[in-house]
Amino acid sequence: MTKGSNVTLADMSENVGSVLVSLGWASSVGDGDADVSVLLLDENGKVRSDGDFYFYNQPVAADGSVQLLGKTPTANGSEDRISFDLTAVPVEIDRIVVAASRYDGARFGELDDVRITLADGAGEDLLRFAVDDADAVAAVIFGELYRRGEAWKFRAIGQGYAAGLAGLATDFGVDIEDDASTEADETSSAAADDDERSAALPAPEPREEATLEAIPAPRPSEDESAAASRPAARPRTAKKKVTLPKAVKKTLAENDSWKQARLFPVSALKSDRDRETRATSTLLSVMAQVPEFGRGLTAAFGAPAGRMETFAEVSLPHGDTPRRPDGVIRVERAGKLWTALVETKTNGNPLKAEQVQAYMDIAARRGYEAVITLSNDVALEGSPLVDVKIDRRRKHKVALWHLSWAEVAHQAQMLIRHEGVGNAAHAWLLQELLHYLQHENSGCHGFQNMGPAWVPVRNGIDNETLCQGDGQALEVVESWERLIRQVCLQLGGELGQKVLPVQRTRRGTDPTQRRSLLADQLCLYGKLQAELRIDGTPGVLALSADLRTGKLRTAIDIPAPDQGYPLSWAKRLVRRLAEAPADLHVETLVDSETGGPRATLERLRPEPADMLPKDNGTHITGFRLSLRKSMGSGRGNAESGFIRSVDDAVQRFYTTVVVHLDSPAPRRGPGKDPVTAG
Repeated sequence: MTKGSNVTLADMSENVGSVLVSLGWASSVGDGDADVSVLLLDENGKVRSDGDFYFYNQPVAADGSVQLLGKTPTANGSEDRISFDLTAVPVEIDRIVVAASRYDGARFGELDDVRITLADGAGEDLLRFAVDDADAVAAVIFGELYRRGEAWKFRAIGQGYAAGLAGLATDFGVDIEDDASTEADETSSAAADDDERSAALPAPEPREEATLEAIPAPRPSEDESAAASRPAARPRTAKKKVTLPKAVKKTLAENDSWKQARLFPVSALKSDRDRETRATSTLLSVMAQVPEFGRGLTAAFGAPAGRMETFAEVSLPHGDTPRRPDGVIRVERAGKLWTALVETKTNGNPLKAEQVQAYMDIAARRGYEAVITLSNDVALEGSPLVDVKIDRRRKHKVALWHLSWAEVAHQAQMLIRHEGVGNAAHAWLLQELLHYLQHENSGCHGFQNMGPAWVPVRNGIDNETLCQGDGQALEVVESWERLIRQVCLQLGGELGQKVLPVQRTRRGTDPTQRRSLLADQLCLYGKLQAELRIDGTPGVLALSADLRTGKLRTAIDIPAPDQGYPLSWAKRLVRRLAEAPADLHVETLVDSETGGPRATLERLRPEPADMLPKDNGTHITGFRLSLRKSMGSGRGNAESGFIRSVDDAVQRFYTTVVVHLDSPAPRRGPGKDPVTAG
């Protein structure tokens, strides 16, 4: 689309009751980012209240009409996705504005390939609009969805705001406090806020046919009633959700032989069929009973926000022999049904193309919206796990989606440990599900095999017989990318932070072409390399697996401070790394081709000055911290396997090194915490 143009969604697809909007960008240096926001406007072009402003601190509408789904990596950057259930948008809403903002003085002109795309409920892309003229602005309105009679239309806008998110939101009627008043309010009311948050457990959102009783909130005191009558200070404190405590309570068991009773036992599982049946039923039942969890897993697939029911081992007619998909998910919203068939695999069992094809055909004939496959494998952009044929003559379109068990565990971790759910019963259910998924007998462990090409490629690198263009090298690169995506999910779930792989490729590079280039580099240099961007850390975590030497290297580059003296920098860095391993390698980065000093932390602890260049005129740009360890050789997930060694290397480096480093400067102005509505 071009700037200013518009289109009616129903003219492009019949499946636009729910749509998925993606805002994307790329960065040549790999660290560009932005935050999405949504404003619901009435016929006067203003929000009805601050509750119509959805952003990082208020990501989900209570009626399910808007849900910010977070970031997903792409070939050359990332995309931030938003799910809209247009059938649930209140009738008094006339327009929906979709925008994004940057922070810390960053501007959109520093990003490449700034764009917005829109897909229908079946996942088929309908439109794309590139914002080519975003320059010295901190916020951009990408486009808007608006009503014309009974139809929804989309308009490409591309309007920039130099004042950032605060200026944009203010123009549409959101009450934004400035930094000074925010800090004053936070100082004066910190104790009151703490008392208010801990005083009562809020009641969950009402549900039709709830099978678990919600925990009622205690009757508020006079002080609490007065506090409740005050206008909400900021969206992020409007509703306190339940999360489980990180500290484990002391057990009442007499000894370690006493095993706690579990809601979902795994000891009796003997065969792959048993594992698939139990895993499917366990997952689907929890999805139906915990609205935040079920919605979080299905919103990206075009499912509306409504009453969800799930079914296992159903029978559907298909020719002479009925088919039995592992499960069915149905969501009802405003009298309409959204249905997805589910096909599940556990352990290393692959999905079967003919089986998935049959379910796609059944779904098309019966008017279902999607088929969801679920296995330990991780889907890659541009590389589907199962190739199916879609009959373009069919009027009804069926979307094919894939979930990894690692993604399911990540969603459960984020809710019970960081984001919270409606009540304590829901948190406990998710905890039981997570325990089940992580049990060694469940078969739901995520990506756990580098594939049959791993050993031949490793041997070919050892004896220098691996040639460029070898198809097995490409298979290893794809397995490596799957492993890195899973490492990001696991680390992100534990930290409660976004952890994304960095793809440093030129704009518009095809994913398969990028992997072919990486496969050629593997043949030439014998190395697999990746970078992870972790929110709240001062740099990018780099990971390298050298198949020639059998060594894994984890590293991070941290910039030199803007103020102070080099010796003070060195002393402070050594103090912060007091708990880091003695064999941590420290290199001083300078603007000279000769390079800076290098030493182990053990040597630098008594003499931090050894980090400084001998030439006082040499400018220090930063420091590089790295650890090396032996990597596993096996292709599987055993103790001696390559996958386990990569997991351990990243975990060790983050917990012993990265966590002790200075975080980036806090976001000010229209950044994360200062944006408040009151």
